[in-house]
Amino acid sequence: EATALLHGKECLAQIHETVKNMFSGKGESTESLPRIFVTQEDMDGEGVGFLDLFLKLELSTSKKDARRLIKGGGAKLEDEKIAEETARLTAADFADGKTE
Repeated sequence: EATALLHGKECLAQIHETVKNMFSGKGESTESLPRIFVTQEDMDGEGVGFLDLFLKLELSTSKKDARRLIKGGGAKLEDEKIAEETARLTAADFADGKTE
């Protein structure tokens, strides 16, 4: 529902197909998924807040929407729910190949 509101219903079929193929092992490209790049400098110290990342990825239209997403359990990193709205992405999240 949130994706449809943010990106429009016309892109839902493509997103669902991409996700389905990714998780079924068909090797579907992830090129159509939103992405940003973070640098080592971004990760130094406290890292980057997920609220800011969601805004940059256009997964939410405001920090309020991002907080709602996190509180509702709809935000995950490597299959683990992001429980706190103040959580941050840090260099430790990339250890052992966890996150690419």
